[in-house]
Order: sequence, then structure tokens, then C-alpha cells
Amino acid sequence: MSKPLILLLIPFLFFFSNSFLTSTAAAAAAENVFGQQFREAPQFYNSPDCHPVAGNAEDDGEVDPDENDNPMCSDHAVHVAMTLDTAYIRGSMAAILSVLQHSSCPQNVLFHFVASASANSSHLRATLSSSFPYLKFQIYPFDDSAVSGLISTSIRSALDCPLNYARSYLADLLPLCVRRVVYLDSDLILVDDIAKLAATELGETSVLAAPEYCNANFTSYFTPTFWSNPSLSLTFAGRKPCYFNTGVMVIDLDRWRGGDHTSKIEDWMELQKRMRIYELGSLPPFLLVFAGNIAPVDHRWNQHGLGGDNFRGLCRDLHPGPVSLLHWSGKGKPWARLDANRPCPLDALWAPYDLLQTPFALDS
Repeated sequence: MSKPLILLLIPFLFFFSNSFLTSTAAAAAAENVFGQQFREAPQFYNSPDCHPVAGNAEDDGEVDPDENDNPMCSDHAVHVAMTLDTAYIRGSMAAILSVLQHSSCPQNVLFHFVASASANSSHLRATLSSSFPYLKFQIYPFDDSAVSGLISTSIRSALDCPLNYARSYLADLLPLCVRRVVYLDSDLILVDDIAKLAATELGETSVLAAPEYCNANFTSYFTPTFWSNPSLSLTFAGRKPCYFNTGVMVIDLDRWRGGDHTSKIEDWMELQKRMRIYELGSLPPFLLVFAGNIAPVDHRWNQHGLGGDNFRGLCRDLHPGPVSLLHWSGKGKPWARLDANRPCPLDALWAPYDLLQTPFALDS
């Protein structure tokens, strides 16, 4: 059965009260490069039955991926990959807080942030450290030029940002000792323990796992040019392809590297430049390579589409069933709608994780 709305709100109410009590300390958060200030989040500790990752409390903060004896290579770590950029930094901060707040072993969660090589990494690092002083993380520069020449225009300009394609290069960017990672978009929050998602069984051959939606019209993700060409439409022969959202994925990086899947995605992007076989951005190449061959994940782990469609961003309700992750994929983002005083009902579930320092809080 679905969780009643009041159960979803309980942890939020607790967070609000805790934030009020710590408002004085939170006001010391440093202003980041984007002209925003973020409060300091509470510190979260492992439960007694958690296995500690390599290193000790003094190792919290950014770690060196080239060192052998560091938390990044611990067998007990839960690895989370996200992107960081100007447009979504506020969403990223909320997502990080939600992961830590609902984790039974938050000190074992290690973050891998991918940012544009042209971004000011020192400001990004300072922003993260001021709000999450005990966070274990690494920032990886992503060379936009490596993919910008492969990007075709899509139905929404925001989908054409080179950083949207960074998820295709995680196997190249992250240390070789990181064998499995949970990739998360920046417009979501978790209300469940991420370790459960990270432990998803991938079977003997699957490279990634994600919630599948087989009732979606799969043909709509590709153009008539694709389906009318037998050599292309036969791509899915022998598979039962279903739509999956690439904003939440569990990826076996060893298998990805072994199958050279980055090159396969790039091949489809090159073909798209010549023939226009799809309209969306980074999603269709993933479908072409993986649809029908992924390990399924319960739909509770990606209640997606809460941002509405890619044109109007209308309000949407939750899908039937339980909720572990809420995802504002689509045009409308909760922070933008809240700032405009035009929120959707479900945006109230995102608001308690918003670490933005408001003028009212600064004056208190």
C-alpha cells in the first residue's frame, strides 16, 4: 500500500524543528559562487551495526582518489554519483541531505560529484564543505568538449547541457576500485535508505539496474526514420525493451568498462547527428544500448515525472504504490515553483530538504 502523506511528512517536521534550533550555527554557512547561501546541515552518524569504511573521522571531507588506503576503495562504502552545476546546485544540496538523513549508515555514503571542467571547483568544494562539513566526497572535472560535438538539439534546451551526458562517462571518471555506483539526478529526494537501492541484484550479466516502465509507448522515444529503417529497428530484436528513467540507476562499473559501453553510446550519438533518430537528449542512447537488458528495480525507487512534461511542467500526482524516492523530472522544478509562489502540492515534500539560507533566516 502507498505510504500515507502524513508518514512522509514526519521526518520533514523533525528536520524543521532541528533546523530552527541550529539556526545560529547555520548562519555561518559561506556564500557560494552562485550568489546563494546554504545552511549547515545536521551531522548524521552510523548506527551501531554499520561496518566503518576505511580511514577515520579525520578523513572526512574531500579525499584523494589516487591513494590506495582511502574510503573510496572500502568494500563497505555506498557510492553515489551526481553532477554539480549552477542551475541545479540547490537541488543537489537537498538531494544530498535526503540521502544522509534516511541512511542507516550515513558515514559510509561516499559522493562522487562530476562538474564541468570550466566550473570553479574551489567554490563548489567550499559550498559542499560549509553545509556538510563531514561529507566524504570527490569532485571530478568533466571536459565538455569531449561530448559537446556529439550533442544534437532536443525538445528542451536544458536537456542539451553537456553535463547531462556525464553519466555516460562515470566508468572513465571514477577510480577503478569503485565497482558499483548509484547515479542520482539533482532534482530528487530519498525518503528511504539508499543502501537498499545500492544492494540491488544485477544478476550474472546486467550492467545496470533501474525501475522499468513497460506500459509506456516505447516507440515514441524514436523517430519514424529509426523505425522505418530495418537495420536500425532490429536493434531491439530478441529484447523486450521498456522505458527506464536514467536519473536513478545502479551501475556495475566493472561490467560497463568491460563492455566498452561508453563507446556504444557515443556511436548512437554520432548516428543521431547524421539521421535524427530521436528527439530527447541523453535518454535514447541509453535505451538503445540497455533497454531490455537491465535488472529491474521496484518503482518505489523512482516516482518520476513530478516536474511535469517537458513543455508545460504541469503538476502531477504520485504513481500508485509505495514511495522511496521522489523525482521532479520534467520541466518544473520544486525550488523554482516555490520561489515563484506557484508550487505544486507535492513540492511541499521537497521543501523541508531545501538548505537555501533565506533572508528571514539570515536576520534571525
